Parts: sequence; structure tokens; C-alpha cells
Amino acid sequence: MTQTSLHVLDTAGRDIQGEVAALRAHGPAARVELPGGVVSWLVTDTALIKQLLTDPRISRDAYAHWPAWENGEGELARTWPLAMWVADRNMITSYGDAHRRLRKLVAGAFTARRTRDLKPRVEAIVAALLDGLAAHGPDRPVDLRAEFAQALPAAVISELLGIPDDVRGELLGVIGAWMTAQDEAAIAEYTRRGYELLHRLVDLKRAEPGDDLVSALIAARAEDGTRLSERELVDTVLLTFTAGHETTTNLIDQAVFALLTHPAQLAAVRSGAAGWPDVVEESIRLEAPFANLPLRFAVSDVEIPGGQVIRAGEPILISFAAAGRDPLVHGPDADEFVVTRPTRADHIGFGHGVHFCIGAPLARLEAGIALPALFGRFPDLALAATPEALSPLESFVSNGHRELPVLLGRSSDA
Repeated sequence: MTQTSLHVLDTAGRDIQGEVAALRAHGPAARVELPGGVVSWLVTDTALIKQLLTDPRISRDAYAHWPAWENGEGELARTWPLAMWVADRNMITSYGDAHRRLRKLVAGAFTARRTRDLKPRVEAIVAALLDGLAAHGPDRPVDLRAEFAQALPAAVISELLGIPDDVRGELLGVIGAWMTAQDEAAIAEYTRRGYELLHRLVDLKRAEPGDDLVSALIAARAEDGTRLSERELVDTVLLTFTAGHETTTNLIDQAVFALLTHPAQLAAVRSGAAGWPDVVEESIRLEAPFANLPLRFAVSDVEIPGGQVIRAGEPILISFAAAGRDPLVHGPDADEFVVTRPTRADHIGFGHGVHFCIGAPLARLEAGIALPALFGRFPDLALAATPEALSPLESFVSNGHRELPVLLGRSSDA
């Protein structure tokens, strides 16, 4: 179907899946309007997404490849509500050699061996959180998102980074508000407070370094300032902390919601007909933890199916949410949660290509420990509200619920 009018994207994320499904009808990519009158391509087709994510003519660097950004010195940088998604100087917003340099500085903290070594610590944190949940009693509603789905990855990534408890809570609050704020003044205030906290953290770790990633980044900068600028150091901490907890929070949140609203699928897991890794992969497919991720930019003209051309300098928005429900990949029932689906692992919920999420193995480890432990400890777990009463986060990027109220029911032996 030919697109006849420009769709204004709902950045409050009130119906992410419905919106991208409607845009899919216009072809593999559609033109959308973002806040501030910014026009972008939004890509919904999995094959085209994979093509673009591995094409060297596609960049994440707004400073080098988005003329409208004016090297971060123009009107967009000052007032655009989505500026936070392109202004950072870290591995996720870099291109080419800069991306390889920055990713290498972080990669050592997320090797397969180091991730495996974290398993006992993740299990201990999960056990402590479940004990805390049990203290609420069986009949009192509990916000499982805040007290479990978020608490676990926030604790794990904070330990990896070396973030003290007194900084973690405030940083979580500011970043959560930052990601869901819609008006310019609020975004500016949360930006100011967020960077104030991050600079305070870096100053603390400079004064008292430890065996953690922030200290390692500080040491790398001290050894050779050309490897890592101060801005890149701070923005790398911001990225690692945010992605390190927000994606896993949404994964656990959405997996629990899906299981509680699909009792036959939960029964299949409990009977052994499917495994917990199947739940993890199907949850990522059905509800990508980051639904849409601004922005990428064409370095030169790129022709796409249908004879359309993404012109050099034009922005591109990849819809991971749309890819997860692409009927060309997952069939006509792609909107359904089916833990035995043959294509459950054929998703790009953690990205694809050089920008594939470096923490994906850790997210899978955390969810793979948290979910069976939760449902084993609380076999009668149930939603404390109707599914329709739950509200999504006010974000078209972060894909979860504002709250996930549950009744725990009886607790089995710890």
C-alpha cells in the first residue's frame, strides 16, 4: 500500500505494536514525523532491518552524518525532546573506528566467561529478592516490576560498574523519569540531574577506585586520553547502566505478564513440554525490550525495496518491536505468545550486526534464573489487575509496564 500521508509517531508509546502494524501495511519502511517536525524513515521489515544494520552506509553518529544535528550546536541539540538518544558520545552512537575503540573498552566486562562467573551472584540476589517479596504476604498487591524485574538487573549492573547503593537509587529514578518524560522542560531537568549524578560517581571512583568497570574506564583514560575522552567516559557509564538494567527489566516484566495471561503456555513450561529458555526467547520476540531505537543516518544514498531511496543524511528509526512480529518471519500468528514457536529465537530483540547488545548474554542469564525461581517460589502467582488496566511506560523506546501488580499467593519453601 502506498503511503499517502505522513504519520506522526506517538512517542508516548500508547500502542507501540498497533502503530507499527499499521505502518507495516505501507511497505518495509514508511516515513514518519517525530517531535519537532523531524521526518524519519521507520523500518518494520526484518530483512530490510538486517540489511541496514550491517550496511557500512548506515551510521549511528549524528555529529558526523546528520546535517540537521549541526554537530550538536543547532536548535535540535538545544530543544529537541529526543536529543538524548543521539547526543551521547559512546559506543552505541558511534561509527566505524570510533565504535570499535569504545566497544573494546567495555567488552572485557561482558565476556562469556565473566558472564558465567556471575551466575552464583545472580542466584543469590534473586533469592534475597524473593525473600523480600514473601514478606509482603500472599494477598497484598506487589509491584513486581519495581521490586523484582528492575531490582535484579539494577543490582547486577551496579555491582559490575561499581555504583554505590546511595547513588544507584537516585540514578534509577532520574533515568526512569528521563526516559518517559515528554515535555522539554522536564527532559532538560532530568538531563541536568542525570549528568550531575554521573559526574559525581566518576569523581567518587577516581578518589577510591575498585575492581569495577567505571574504575577500569577511568584508568584507561588516565593511561591514554586519546582512547577515551571525559565525555565518552561519562556517556559510556550512562549507556552501560541504562541498557544494563532497562532491557532486562522489560524482558522479565513482559515474560511474567505473558505467562500470567497465557496459562496454557505456563502449563507447558511447568510440564516440561517447553523450557525456561524458550520463555525468554519468545518474550524477547513478542515484546522487544527496546521497541524502537533512535536514530541511524544514511552516510550515502541507499536504495531499498519498492524503488525508494533513503537519501544521504536522512534519519532512520529501526523498529525492533515490528521485527519481532513480522509475519514473513514468524507466521500469521506472530502476535501470539507461543513458547514452542519454531522461530522463537529468530528475533533481533537485542539488535543485529556491529551494534548487537554486548550485554545480551547477561540479560538472558538473569531472566533465565529469575523466572523459574519466581514461579517456583510463588506457584499461585497472579495479576492483581486486569490486563487491560495495566499501562505501558510512556516511551516508544523502552517497552514495559509502568507497574506490574501481582498477588503472590502461597510461598513454597525457599
